[in-house]
Amino acid sequence: MAKIRVTQVKSKIRRPQNQKRTLEALGLRKIDQVVEHEATPAILGMVNKVKHLISVEEVK
Repeated sequence: MAKIRVTQVKSKIRRPQNQKRTLEALGLRKIDQVVEHEATPAILGMVNKVKHLISVEEVK
């Protein structure tokens, strides 16, 4: 399965609670933190929900 690298680029301050929880579920706690995940439908759905706060790139 493909892997993706997710980086938080914007703050979660003044965001709805569900977006804050989604970032936490992805393992992102502060700006410029990077995590890698398998590209499962559940993870891609979470990424889509907070796409304005993160950057995503595919890992080769």
